[in-house]
Amino acid sequence: MSSSQAGLLPSEAREPEGLLYSGTGGSFADDTPYEERIWPPGPRWRMFDGGPVQPQPPEDGEADRRLGPPTSRRRPPASEIRMVNAAILLRRPLLVTGRPGVGKSTLAYRIARELGLGRVLQWPVTSRTTLASGLFEYDVLGRAQAGQAWFAAQERAAQEGSSGDGASAPALDIGDFIQLGALGTALLPHRLPRVLLIDELDKGDADLPNDLLSLFEDGWFAVQPLVRVKRQVDTVTVHTADPGQTASIHNGIVKTRSFPIVIMTSNGEREFPEAFMRRCLRLDIPDPGPEALGELVAAHFGDSLGDEQGRLVRDFMTRSAQVDGLAADQLLNAAHLVTSGAHSYRDEDRAEWQAVLDAIWHPLNGDGADWGA
Repeated sequence: MSSSQAGLLPSEAREPEGLLYSGTGGSFADDTPYEERIWPPGPRWRMFDGGPVQPQPPEDGEADRRLGPPTSRRRPPASEIRMVNAAILLRRPLLVTGRPGVGKSTLAYRIARELGLGRVLQWPVTSRTTLASGLFEYDVLGRAQAGQAWFAAQERAAQEGSSGDGASAPALDIGDFIQLGALGTALLPHRLPRVLLIDELDKGDADLPNDLLSLFEDGWFAVQPLVRVKRQVDTVTVHTADPGQTASIHNGIVKTRSFPIVIMTSNGEREFPEAFMRRCLRLDIPDPGPEALGELVAAHFGDSLGDEQGRLVRDFMTRSAQVDGLAADQLLNAAHLVTSGAHSYRDEDRAEWQAVLDAIWHPLNGDGADWGA
């Protein structure tokens, strides 16, 4: 396979050995320049050759905020390592299922940080979400208003006898009014894959999974406003979902190069079409046990809770069992209150602390339940 086919590998490079993702929670430590990094090629039928290649994507620190500092290590489930690496190598989306709050979305940030792939492109899905909104937005009204203002300025300049200066004023650039969404930005021809988080896909319209299926199979999409003007302007620079970043689009077509690592989360509110499921890999994340919860707390708070960490985790699991599940961030809220010094497990503070836990460990379904003693 040639380097142009892979879109990533210089002719003299060897393919990386072993699995890429380990899931330990660390950060990318290789000091190889981005332009020289190698990536394993996918199946021949999942190779793409879009261009021109985009520059290195920016970082934003969001992974550290969500996961805690990378110095803390975790013991990931074998299924997580297996399915993430399979999705990377096969260039297939990974559907991550599980109860709300078990850490489905954080998987995307863990992958991006460990593999050094830049900021995560997040696309939250609602009942009003369409495929087009994830690809790009065209501010047609803003362009029309700007056009009217430009022509008015031209007319004023002509009336004031400075038509020469007015004629030299730059015309409006249609790219100023086009913004690629998270999905569209992920499909730009990046040298290494971007991590795309499609959050709560099951909340979307029933047709959205099939629309995504076609897009992921083809690996390209058309920006129709640019297709219409390609005879006048064949290359247009547009805004992307990365703050302050732009990309050049040729002939109105965006074609991927290194297929993104797509993490799609679902709370299991509905089933997806069979054709869609055949082209996805699936990972189910169970409720975290005491060891995983302890690792989560330690990642954010280190050993600052001391002996109270174990007690807090046990109380959390007791409460979670009583109310049919709590979210992991509810445990982190309690841990923060303990480390702040405002509350503790001391006998004289026990009643007040219990009242606080009743408030912050409320059931996800809105029901109440008495507990503790």
